[in-house]
Amino acid sequence: MANTSYPDLTNAISKQVGQLRKDIPNTMNGFSAMAKSSMCDGILEEKTKELIAMGISIALRCDGCIGFHTKTLIRLGTTRAEFEEALGVAVYMGGGPSLMYAAQAMDAWEQFGGAQA
Repeated sequence: MANTSYPDLTNAISKQVGQLRKDIPNTMNGFSAMAKSSMCDGILEEKTKELIAMGISIALRCDGCIGFHTKTLIRLGTTRAEFEEALGVAVYMGGGPSLMYAAQAMDAWEQFGGAQA
């Protein structure tokens, strides 16, 4: 699989996002408010919203997004079967390129210690 270390990638991005919070606080506060509002439980629970975000991450081919959303899905107790089923939908919608990123998402799942079964 790819040589991407998703824990290292998300840590590096977090560091730079921290700097952006200092340098452009209004923009970052707005983004944080939008993220918090979008992902909190409502009609859809947070885990469902994170699975949707994972599909979009794969479709848009965003390695950092794959890392952050995988980490959150594991924290939310997502099973490997749920994760893989969501990846299947992303592959269906995005074809071959999404399959490549779904494989990378499985790599992230394993690197973050997601359950094997």
